[in-house]
Amino acid sequence: MSAREAVASVTGSFTEHRPAVRPAAPDGPLDWTGYAESRARASARTGEEESVLYGTAWIGDRECVLVSFEFGFLGGSLGGRTGDRLEAAYALARERRLPLVSLVATGGSRMQEGMIALIQLQRVARASTLLRAAGLPQIAVVRDPTTGGGWATVGAGADVVLALPGAQIGFAGSRVRPADADPYAYTAEGQLAAGQVDAVVPPDELPGTLNRWLTALTVTGRTEAAAVPRALSATGLPATGWDAVEQARSAARPRAEAYLDAYFEYRLPLNGDRCGGTDAGLLAGVGLHDGRPVAYVAQCGTATRPAGYRTAARVVRLADRLGLPVLTLVDTPGAANDAEAERAGAGAAIADAFAAVAAAGVPVTTLVIGEGGSGGALALAAPGNTHVTSDSYFSVIAPELAAAILKRGPDEVRSTADQLGLRPQDLVDLGIARSVVGPAAA
Repeated sequence: MSAREAVASVTGSFTEHRPAVRPAAPDGPLDWTGYAESRARASARTGEEESVLYGTAWIGDRECVLVSFEFGFLGGSLGGRTGDRLEAAYALARERRLPLVSLVATGGSRMQEGMIALIQLQRVARASTLLRAAGLPQIAVVRDPTTGGGWATVGAGADVVLALPGAQIGFAGSRVRPADADPYAYTAEGQLAAGQVDAVVPPDELPGTLNRWLTALTVTGRTEAAAVPRALSATGLPATGWDAVEQARSAARPRAEAYLDAYFEYRLPLNGDRCGGTDAGLLAGVGLHDGRPVAYVAQCGTATRPAGYRTAARVVRLADRLGLPVLTLVDTPGAANDAEAERAGAGAAIADAFAAVAAAGVPVTTLVIGEGGSGGALALAAPGNTHVTSDSYFSVIAPELAAAILKRGPDEVRSTADQLGLRPQDLVDLGIARSVVGPAAA
């Protein structure tokens, strides 16, 4: 698609803006022979003056600043005047307090302008940072292809990264990557698997998806704490510590996905830690609850991996910057402790999750819905605003491991569970949990 076709695919309401044109030498800052002719041919072919156009737009019922790249204009490359337009687009979003949506298709920096082209990446990074500091969201739609500095700034630097199916995505373009490189790694689907893209969205679903994201990232009025979900089972309070453990470990107990589906009108996933990792046992994103946006992080009953904690920290910090309340669902036997997890930085990732929750200026609400296994669970729990279901437990360590450390036999695991004070009602008595939540209304 051309830049304008890409715009038309998501909105029928677009008002173009143009920055003041700076005088420049015909063949650019390097006096590159034939550069003026190349630009003239690109302009004649595409009808555009540059590789980027921008303006204000309505996507559904949400207004935004919209940027679109024209790949037919010198490969959608970034030069000095491209930088002018991108910087002006970010400034317009700040001035009007609007989110920024970018429809990206680029081959990187423009060789004919040399280092002048390359330093446009610094201008874009600065403009993006200012918009981030203003508490305004950035959404990138990555089209085919998106490589080089455009991917590493406008694309990957966005808060939410959506990609079109089959799009070629990567810092290295097809002509400069290693000959034996796995081609899948440079696709939208490969980047999704690596946690660099939040979702792959078919073109016909893009307008609706963007509208939902713009709604979910827009907060009006004061940020109120997320409501505590109601319990999805009517299991009674456990009589003993071991009863609590067995109820929490029951295969019949409701899991995170069921809680999220019951709580949200719709939810939109945020995928991956942006460091090349994902954790299938952790769900994160933003959804609408009673018409208000809420960010969520939910453990799914498995040992949480370092990528999961880094993803959680990423989502909590995004929510804090945009003023979104956070809901966390705790359900894990503990942090993954295999050698691979240690090599992936388990300790640092858990510390980062603790820090993100501790530093959050927005309210964080936690519901323990199953196992609360040690620090791996506590890292996602809100100090002073944690609640528990009757089929959950929270413990400094699993009873079996506690018995092993204390050199007790298997026959003493149950009594050890009683000593740990891990039942839901114990947690309320200890001041760890504010309440044991009741079941949802029938």
